[in-house]
Amino acid sequence: MRVISGIARGRRLKSPPGSFTRPLTDRIKEALFNVIGWELPGSRVLDLFAGSGSFGIEALSRGASQVVFVESHALAVRTIHDNLSTCQFESGFEVWRNDVFRALPLLARRGLSFDFIFADPPFTMPGTEARVVEVIDQLPLLAARGCLIVRIPRRKTLVDEWHNLEQFRSDDYGESTVVYCRYREAGGDIDGVLRDTR
Repeated sequence: MRVISGIARGRRLKSPPGSFTRPLTDRIKEALFNVIGWELPGSRVLDLFAGSGSFGIEALSRGASQVVFVESHALAVRTIHDNLSTCQFESGFEVWRNDVFRALPLLARRGLSFDFIFADPPFTMPGTEARVVEVIDQLPLLAARGCLIVRIPRRKTLVDEWHNLEQFRSDDYGESTVVYCRYREAGGDIDGVLRDTR
């Protein structure tokens, strides 16, 4: 696992020991950042179920101005700090050791909003991905033209029954599907922002 592009390009990242996280593979990460990468400079990013921190670190490497990592497992949090140190990042980030569903309301109370929110919940916890979208749908955490990205098992779908968000794109990679959501009123705005790599 490595940083693909930007100022930390080529740096090797560690995975947390044990089987409680599922690393974001370089293939999926490269494809995902081919879609959003050119809009990252200056952006604010939230990395949920962060694991090794691979997504958020890639965002920092490509010029994101702020990344908040949320991860509940102590060993994974330690790995995130180790990987940030390996990439020589000293600022522009916060690492929260917290349950995602406790952290989201706290972030909202702080008045934070994000241009990109990435959620990669464990596939061993069915329904978690839908719950994440439902919570974010109700909280003012996503910027007006922001994008919520959720990784789900390939054979599952997210039911679009939210009040404010809508799914507008999905891409399959092996056993995973990456789903992109936006505010309904954003309409075609995001289509002009995200590259069509399909």
